[in-house]
Amino acid sequence: MQTIKEYIESNQERFLEELFALLRFPSISADPAYKKDVEKTADFIAEKLKEAGADKVEVCPTAGNPIVYGEKIISNDLPTVLVYGHYDVQPADPLELWDTPPFEPTVRDGKIYARGAADDKGQFYMHVKAFEYMMRNDALACNIKFMIEGEEEVGSANLGTFVKANTERLQNDVIVISDTSMISMEQPSLETGLRGLSYVEVEVTGPNRDLHSGVYGGAVANPATILAKLIASLHDENNHIAIPGFYDDVIELSDEEKDALNKAPFDIEEYKDDLGIADVWGEKGYSSIERTGTRPTLEVNGIWGGYIGEGAKTVLPSKAFAKISMRLVPNQNSERITNLFKEHFEKIAPSCVTVKVKPHHGGEPVVTPTDSVAYKAAEKALEDAFNKKPIPTRGGGSIPIVALFEKELGVKTVLLGFGLDSDNLHSPNEKYGIENYLKGIETIPAFFRYFAELSK
Repeated sequence: MQTIKEYIESNQERFLEELFALLRFPSISADPAYKKDVEKTADFIAEKLKEAGADKVEVCPTAGNPIVYGEKIISNDLPTVLVYGHYDVQPADPLELWDTPPFEPTVRDGKIYARGAADDKGQFYMHVKAFEYMMRNDALACNIKFMIEGEEEVGSANLGTFVKANTERLQNDVIVISDTSMISMEQPSLETGLRGLSYVEVEVTGPNRDLHSGVYGGAVANPATILAKLIASLHDENNHIAIPGFYDDVIELSDEEKDALNKAPFDIEEYKDDLGIADVWGEKGYSSIERTGTRPTLEVNGIWGGYIGEGAKTVLPSKAFAKISMRLVPNQNSERITNLFKEHFEKIAPSCVTVKVKPHHGGEPVVTPTDSVAYKAAEKALEDAFNKKPIPTRGGGSIPIVALFEKELGVKTVLLGFGLDSDNLHSPNEKYGIENYLKGIETIPAFFRYFAELSK
């Protein structure tokens, strides 16, 4: 029997080539033009699960993109781990900002550059390779189920239907998701909470057509200007969100919780240098760590209107648009926040324009327990791999299906992520360290072993 380190060393080149093949699929869920590529990606994953040793592997159709399911049940007396991941990726735009093609993985300085490298292909594929090791070395300590979906980046619209229709098949003792980040490769961490999400698109309309800005400018409201003013009003002078009722359900951290959170290693100067900014920004009275993990936010994700081509065109646009996301913290509800935003935005709009607010998707915030058997198993596995105990942290991102799983399956989730905040998720030049990828494969079998032991 090989140790996991020996197995990784003897198969490292193959592990990387398989990941590169997966990354070459442009599985963009937001654009219907990539539908066939999405389906090919699902087929590829199903084949690799079969090769690794999974039984009952199935590419399950949905009203949208397919879900890949596979399992290996070795004993009804053993606990069951459900591994969730997603194979869809964000659009690669703007393409001109990529140093190398987004769907041709390139290794530079020990990092894999490609769309989906860290989010989430590189991370969920660690589990496939760890499972392969456990099967080939008779080291699988728990039953395992895989559910890899293709719509996470567009709100997992059909996952809830699939879960509700397959509650018996999906029964498990813990769900493991590797779609989050660690503090660093020198200091491992485990995320114990995720923010929720409310995502909307707004449209501001003025005149019934684009107008000559010289003939009509100054006499007719410019939707782009009005939109900018409306957006600017959504924060006050302390960068506090100025929507009535927005903070009603927010639970403030205790002083003890704040102290524990801010003990995580964080160098503000390195943070600013990495991002190329002169200073940080945010809600007054909170540290950067608190702002990104424990406070709600409102951000403009895109804004457009009028003429944006080359050269000049003196136009007063008929319409202007923006996409806005709000990250939510425990006790806030995405539907309520969406309604509060809609009511407020429509109320503050001047009579010279009309506005529409179109909700896109949302999800609920979650907090995972740190005293569970699963958390302790993950903690011990990371300590073995890194020779250092992981620090519990709060994640700034959102994985809406964590709350869905808890509601429908009655099971908590462990967020066993190996990415880094600097991996350029959703940005050009997304990357994932080869060391991170291999360290994840090394750690996962230890989690299974400890979870089985501690569950007795």
